[in-house]
Amino acid sequence: MEQKWPQEIWLVRHGQSAGNVARDAAEAAKGLMIDIAERDVDVPLSELGVQQSHALGDWFAAMAPDRQPSVVLHSPYLRAAETARIVRQGIDGAGQLTARVDERLREKEFGILDRLTTHGISHRYPDLYEQRQHVGKFYFRPPGGESWCDVILRLRSVLDTITREYAGERVLIVGHQVTVNCFRYLLERLDEATILEYDRNGDVPNCSVTSYSFDPSLGKRGKLQLKLVNFVAPLEAAGTPITVSKDVPAAPKA
Repeated sequence: MEQKWPQEIWLVRHGQSAGNVARDAAEAAKGLMIDIAERDVDVPLSELGVQQSHALGDWFAAMAPDRQPSVVLHSPYLRAAETARIVRQGIDGAGQLTARVDERLREKEFGILDRLTTHGISHRYPDLYEQRQHVGKFYFRPPGGESWCDVILRLRSVLDTITREYAGERVLIVGHQVTVNCFRYLLERLDEATILEYDRNGDVPNCSVTSYSFDPSLGKRGKLQLKLVNFVAPLEAAGTPITVSKDVPAAPKA
């Protein structure tokens, strides 16, 4: 029977961005606003984010050619596009690796809450803050923004495209924290409680890899098997590793 899934899928959150740095500083200071001038779509990588992207490109380049990505799909947001470009250069300096921008991979839209910290939301929109706490982020949709369910809806159509156009390929997807988590929800057939528990356990690390490999022995037509969760390629300074995140294997299925 014909294989419908790619041979490999790698989900990658973009490298650290200037927005990530500004958000962390604002949250630590209990500020109301994230101090960043650009539109969210135009926020670039930080210097560390560039280093992380190069490290990830080197990690992919070290694979055998027949194991490396054969196509790259990425969010149009600058930080994701920059990550994808740097990783592609690391894998294929000649620029022959197919890359596609897909707006469905964009960051979750925050609407009226854009650029506000958690403290800022509770201070400026106490009713919305209370509703968000009650409903939970999976279903809560801020005015002008999206819930996780809205993101999942657009990612379902991305998976339709992937199974139609990239069956048997090795697909690298560069997106955002919420898109990685929502893809996990879909590919692993999770429920709300499970994916939100993963989210509570910590952020998806910048430039981390969560991966799936096609296993023809699973099910009637084969399935994608989770292999890596939040793996981060080590950074190097003058040839000496300075940051090492261990390969986190997938938990065994019950």
